[in-house]
Parts: sequence; C-alpha cells; structure tokens
Amino acid sequence: MMKRQNEHWLLPEGIDELLPPQAEQVEQLRRQLLDLYHSWGYQLVMPPLVEYVESLLTGTGADLDLKTFKLTDQLSGRMMGLRADMTPQVARIDAHKLCSDKPSRLCYIGNVLWTRPDGFGGSRSPLQVGAELFGHDGVASDVEVLTLMLETLKAAGLPRIHFDLGHVGIYRGLVEQAGISSEDEMVLFDALQRKALPEIESLIAELELDSDMADMLLALPSLSGDISTLDDAKNRLAKASPEVKAALENLEQIATAIASRVSEASVHIDIAELRAYHYQTGIVFAAFAPGSGTEIARGGRYNDIGRAFGRARPATGFSTDLRVLSELGSVQQAQQPTRILAPWGEDAELLALVNSLRQEGRIVIQELPGQDVDMVAMECGEVIRKTDAGWRVEKGN
Repeated sequence: MMKRQNEHWLLPEGIDELLPPQAEQVEQLRRQLLDLYHSWGYQLVMPPLVEYVESLLTGTGADLDLKTFKLTDQLSGRMMGLRADMTPQVARIDAHKLCSDKPSRLCYIGNVLWTRPDGFGGSRSPLQVGAELFGHDGVASDVEVLTLMLETLKAAGLPRIHFDLGHVGIYRGLVEQAGISSEDEMVLFDALQRKALPEIESLIAELELDSDMADMLLALPSLSGDISTLDDAKNRLAKASPEVKAALENLEQIATAIASRVSEASVHIDIAELRAYHYQTGIVFAAFAPGSGTEIARGGRYNDIGRAFGRARPATGFSTDLRVLSELGSVQQAQQPTRILAPWGEDAELLALVNSLRQEGRIVIQELPGQDVDMVAMECGEVIRKTDAGWRVEKGN
C-alpha cells in the first residue's frame, strides 16, 4: 500500500517539470529568443495544444502519426490529437487564417507531447521554439532561416556549432530518374539513413539498374564532408537529371552563403541526409553542439505542407527544444536584485514603500502572520524596519 501511495508523486517516464532556478533560466532564454525573432520581423503565434488529427498530421505522412497522443472529442465524437510538432499548426495558420500573398514570418513557442522519446532517456515533452518563413521559394529565404537558427543557438550560449546540410531533391530526383517504385524507394531510403553499405549495394543490385544509375545511387553514402564535397558530388552525379543538378546547385548556393555569413559555424555536407524526407521538399539541416550526441535543432524546406489547407505556399523553417538549449548553453543569467523582507501590516506608508520597491524591479517578500521568519531561509539580504524617520530598507543582520 505504501508503495502505491508513493507512486502518486511519480511523473510518467520522459515527462519533465522545471523547478527554480532552472525555470527562471529557461524563461530568461525564452524572452531573449522572442526578442531576437521580433528584431528579424517574425511575429508570434500561439497555436492550440489540441486539434483534430486530420489537421495535425496533414502533409507529414507517418512521421508524426506514431508520436501523437490521440483522444476522442466528447463534443463532436471526432478524433483529436495532442500536438507533437507545431510546424503543421503554423502552416495551417498561414494558409487558412492569415491568407496573405506576401511573405509571412511567424515564430512560436510551446510544449509538444510525444508518445515516445527521440532517443534513450530523452524527453517526451519538449518545449518547442522555432520560426517559419512562408511565401518565398528561393535561396534567400533558406539562408535567412538557417542563419536565424544559428543565431538562436548563439544566443543560447552555444557558439561552437556543427551542422549537417543536405537536400532531399537529390535522392528524390535520382529515384525518379531510375524509375524505382515507391516501395523500393522507402527500403533504399531506410538503408541510406543507416548508411548500411552492404545492404545498399545488395538493394541496388536487385533493382537491375544500368551501370551509370547504379553508380550514382551507390555514391550517395560517401558524399559527405566539407563544402568541397559538392564538387565531388557534381562529378559523380554528372549523368543525373536536370532536377538533381538543380538541387545540387541550390545546396551549393546555400552552403556558400552560410559559410560566408556565419564563420564560427562548421558546415558539413551530407548528400544522403534525408531527415523528414516524407514532407521536406528542398534543403534539410540539423545542428549539433559539443556535449550532445543528438541534434539540438533541425529544419528545412517543406513547400507542400499547406496544400490540404487550400494554399500550398513555399515554406522553410526550423525548430529546437528550449530546455535542451538551456541545459547545454551558457547564457549569462541576469543579476538578481537583493531580496527584501517586509513585515506584514496595513500601514499605508509601509504598503507604499513596498509597492514603490516592486515597481523599481526589487523583490519584496512580506512575512505572513504567525510566520517564524528566518531571513537566511527566505534568502533575503535586506529588511524593511520602522525607524524614527519612518519605514526604511536596511541591511539584514
């Protein structure tokens, strides 16, 4: 019985809470990032925590389906889901609510919930923060979003950033050129993500492709490294379709622009990088930092996600977990003012002093009737006392 009672206080695995001072640190970073996005012209939106699953999963394939908690709406009888990613929600807002023909810059922050963590010991309730740019299909918008992601990580105190950069159009174009079926495409895709070379060789041999096509597909896992990798890719994919060559050119333009803009970031090209392949349509990227074995931010271009909402606008964006940034970063916490202990009372002069101090940004804690006050326990360095000259703030002793 005692064990069962104690279990009432346990949180589900992967469900987190923030206590002081960590909560204050996360909140400070949240404000900094929202100010950063505001300075770039990104407007804040606050999507709902729950929506009908048709809306939440539109355009994302099966990527989010298994991660999404589902429940029945008692009012309509329809299936609803707790959001596992805010990107589809922001796409819905842009396409259905804002209905603007000009580029829209939107940012967001809020908890998402996953049925399973991304990795061992990971959180199932990330505090997702990100930015999306709708209405422009070109290098400039991809560069802007990628630069903003790197500025986000820098603001979190993570100056040494490494990120992988790829383009789903390369693999997608080669598959189309080769005439590979959708079933075989996904089997090959899975092997590429694991860089399982013997498996990849076996699969391509079974497809009985011509030698040029087979060589180009076999080259994908090895085409990774610094920006010079793109020259190697052009040579080894020289017989690819115009669509593949256009994707390579797009990737090179973005990589070159980022390398010149953000010198402290290490750019790693990975032609076989296919994160979120089912709904991304252009570049894909993921950022890594020292001390983290997994990606700390991700993003890319996803031009088709808004089609189900009536407007398939070009779109590019990124997202990250604010809690992870706070844990890995080294944000200088704001200097907290000395806490002041005030006696309880209805004296007008005392209350006026307390209100004045709080308006100045000071922290004033009033003792409660019957409370055995200990200034050390209350973490107060000053106290308000009644003197011959009235109520005054004095150093504690």
